[in-house]
Amino acid sequence: MEYKAKPLPFNKELTGISKKTVEIHHDKLYAGYVAKLNEVNAKLEAARDNEEMKAAANQTYSDLRALRMGEIFAANGVYLHEAYFNCLGGDPSAPLGTGGGKLADAIAAKWGTVEKFTSIFSAAGMSVRGWVVLAYDANVNELKIYGADSHDQGGVWGCIPLIVLDVYEHAYFIDYGSDRKKYIVDFWKNLDWSAADAIYEKIMKLNS
Repeated sequence: MEYKAKPLPFNKELTGISKKTVEIHHDKLYAGYVAKLNEVNAKLEAARDNEEMKAAANQTYSDLRALRMGEIFAANGVYLHEAYFNCLGGDPSAPLGTGGGKLADAIAAKWGTVEKFTSIFSAAGMSVRGWVVLAYDANVNELKIYGADSHDQGGVWGCIPLIVLDVYEHAYFIDYGSDRKKYIVDFWKNLDWSAADAIYEKIMKLNS
């Protein structure tokens, strides 16, 4: 089944992050991952009946290995970008955590305050090369912050992303140059806490 790119969930100017950056990020880079995911999926579908390819499978290098590794990179590139865009478009004038509902309560219960959580999350954003994710970890039934240098590295099985921060240079370099710290400050101004809370509430209902 062909995967369809999702439209941006917001239609507004962001604080600090320009329309040009958003358009390049979503319409070219994210859309490119969707296209590659569909391409890899089609080749894997064809490989089901390719006895020669299956016989040549090898963990050092083989066509099937390349497809499997490409599948992970492309799929995570799609899903992480969708989670990142899903939580943008919030009200920059609203106090931190506004609309966070039960998620904000759970964050405060674990980290003390929403402000302390964002400082820890932001520091993680300065320490990794690709992604920071606030996830619900179903293995331990609690919120966790995870970081990753690449789409295919650092992900944890059994986790559902709630808040995702893209810290690759393409997400901020046009607007901020090398000032990643300022970009992360503006990320929190743009965050739509209610979008993250909606995912968290679905998880809680499934667990009840």
